[in-house]
Amino acid sequence: MARNTGPVWKQSRRLNFSVLETGEELVKRPYIPGQHGSSTRRVKLSSYGQQLAEKQKIRLLYGLNERQFANTFYKAVKAKGVTGTVFLQLLESRLDNVVYRMGLARTRKGARQLVNHGHILVNGKKVDIPSYSCKPGDKIEVKDNMKNAAVIKEALEVTPHTPDFVTFDANKMAGEFVRLPERNELNQQFNELLVVEYYNRKM
Repeated sequence: MARNTGPVWKQSRRLNFSVLETGEELVKRPYIPGQHGSSTRRVKLSSYGQQLAEKQKIRLLYGLNERQFANTFYKAVKAKGVTGTVFLQLLESRLDNVVYRMGLARTRKGARQLVNHGHILVNGKKVDIPSYSCKPGDKIEVKDNMKNAAVIKEALEVTPHTPDFVTFDANKMAGEFVRLPERNELNQQFNELLVVEYYNRKM
C-alpha cells in the first residue's frame, strides 16, 4: 500500500490526535472531518477499532506506509527487550526522524526530503535512504553546499530544543545520535501495547 498523501489535518481530526505534534490541527475544528462532523458524536470504538486507530496514529506520525510499518514491527518482535518500546526506538532511529529531531526540518516529511535529495551525511558519507537505521554514536551532518540553506536555517530557528538522545551544533551543522531514546522521552499519547495487540491478531 502506498504512503498516505492525504490532508494531514483531516487525518489528525479523524484520529483526534495531532499527527504534526503541534496541536494546530485540532484547535480550530476539534471534531471529525465531514459535512456533519461538528454535530456527530464520536462512536465508541471496539477493541479492534482502538488497536487500528492507535496503529494509524503512530504510522501517520512517522510517515511510513503499511508495509514499512509492519516490517519495522516484526523486526522489533525479533529483538531483545519489550516489543512496544523496541518498536518505537526503531522508528526513532530512522535517519529521517533523527534529522527531524535535530531540528533540521520542521516536519518529518521535510526531513525525509532532505535525506532523499542527498543533503545529509552519516559518518562522513552521503546517505539518501530515509529508513536508514542510525546507531548510537553515528555523526549526522549537513553537506557543505546546504549549510546556509534558508529552509534549514528557518527550521532551526523554530525548534525549541533537541531531545537528550541527540545533540546538534548549529555552528558546525553537525550532531550525533547519542543513544536510543527512553520510553518516557517519546510521545506520551501513544499506547504501543494496542499496536502489539493489533499485530498479534495477524501472527
